[in-house]
Amino acid sequence: MKTFEQLYAELLQKSIANDPDSGTVKELQKGIHFIGKKVVEEAAEVWMASEHEDRERAAEEISQLLYHLQVMMIAKKLTLEDVYRYL
Repeated sequence: MKTFEQLYAELLQKSIANDPDSGTVKELQKGIHFIGKKVVEEAAEVWMASEHEDRERAAEEISQLLYHLQVMMIAKKLTLEDVYRYL
């Protein structure tokens, strides 16, 4: 298990390492449009899981949404502090 901050640090390191086998790196290379579509897709899956499935499935979908949101943050060169400022 990891925190939001730990996930961000891990994904940022993956982006810096630029490992061609990394799913995160591949997603970043596909760009903002692709990442945005993943965010929208995962948001819909969060909604559907929350409406029609159990808590565990909803939590899993939320974790996937958080992952893609953080990939978007890295693609836009946003830090956690940039986002926390608006919470």
